[in-house]
Amino acid sequence: MTDAQIGIAEASGKRGRARFVDIGRAFAAQVPHAVPQLRSEQLELVDPARNPFFGHARAQLFVATRGGRDVGRISAHIDELALQMPAEQGFGPGAGMFGYFDAEDEAISHALLSAAEGWLAKEGMTRALGPISMSIWEEPGLLVRGGDHPPRIMMGHHPEHYAAWIESAGYARVKTLHTYQLDIPRGFPPIVQRIVQSGERNPRISVRHVNKARWDEEAETVLGILNDAWSDNWGFVPFTPQEVAHAGRKLKPIIREDLNMIAELDGKPVAFMLTFPDINDVLARTGGRLFPFGWLQMMRWLRHPAGSDMRVPLMGVLKELHNSRLASQLAFMMISAIRDNAYETYGSTLGEIGWILDDNRGMVAIADAIESEINREYAIYEKPLGGGNPGPEAKKRPPPG
Repeated sequence: MTDAQIGIAEASGKRGRARFVDIGRAFAAQVPHAVPQLRSEQLELVDPARNPFFGHARAQLFVATRGGRDVGRISAHIDELALQMPAEQGFGPGAGMFGYFDAEDEAISHALLSAAEGWLAKEGMTRALGPISMSIWEEPGLLVRGGDHPPRIMMGHHPEHYAAWIESAGYARVKTLHTYQLDIPRGFPPIVQRIVQSGERNPRISVRHVNKARWDEEAETVLGILNDAWSDNWGFVPFTPQEVAHAGRKLKPIIREDLNMIAELDGKPVAFMLTFPDINDVLARTGGRLFPFGWLQMMRWLRHPAGSDMRVPLMGVLKELHNSRLASQLAFMMISAIRDNAYETYGSTLGEIGWILDDNRGMVAIADAIESEINREYAIYEKPLGGGNPGPEAKKRPPPG
């Protein structure tokens, strides 16, 4: 086969999006330890009518063919909010992205990356970053370490050779993200226990469960803290009100009140920690299918996810408390309460924290203090694009409202 026999086509509309998703599912099925996800959820993520990410973003999906077969896929997308962020925080003017990267071989991977780069350049972008599938809050980065065990909920999982293919196309790593694994039954070091006990004696501090009966309000509180706490981080893009409402609805079925905490100082919410039972446990057993019988297992799991591993995908403390002893104390108090409940109520033995930026010294220090260990590493790559002058479509496009 020669490179000339590779065809790259745009995928659009309902049928094109379904084809794009099914190509990804076929590739995932070949990756060791990958966990099949719900097809309906994957379709929603790439549907502009159903994913509020597209309220401030635009994308083009591509599929690769050779010899009449589908042999790869990629997305190229532009987040208008990311373009408005300071360049020193990773995105900023001219920052386009690629994601949902799958390819059968290196030649196909280069053809797909070239197609994504061409679309981004036409839209006026001067850099391509990725893989980011598709919002930075969904699946950022390429798995480059930790593929020897199954991914947790909402984490990407990729073949180890993709990194070499991306790098050989002229990309360089621009950011590293880690997840940390925690042995839940093992107690915390004495110094952490003392910090937690000191906080529990402080009348100004309270750590409470979220209230699922008023979950919409709680989700707004949590994501409001998140937008403030993470605003100086690399890659930050704020959640919009539409995304807050959407995320609240999507997460509600898996929210367990005793695993999700809000910390208050003098009655004001100042920190939060979200913990999700790992739905991949049940998806692995059902093959990612709800019918004909998978829904029974899913319903039982949703009622009580006994024995499930846990993942802490998000936590944050208001920026006004950053670099203070109180910030780490609140984090330790929430981690301690959630860890106790995960073990005593659900029998969980493993937890995963992250992702965490490798240069986020505060979070890395907390992860080290509770004696968790890095178990996965994700890389985000960057490549300059030629030209950089806005294309006709970019010039005509009005600023985001």
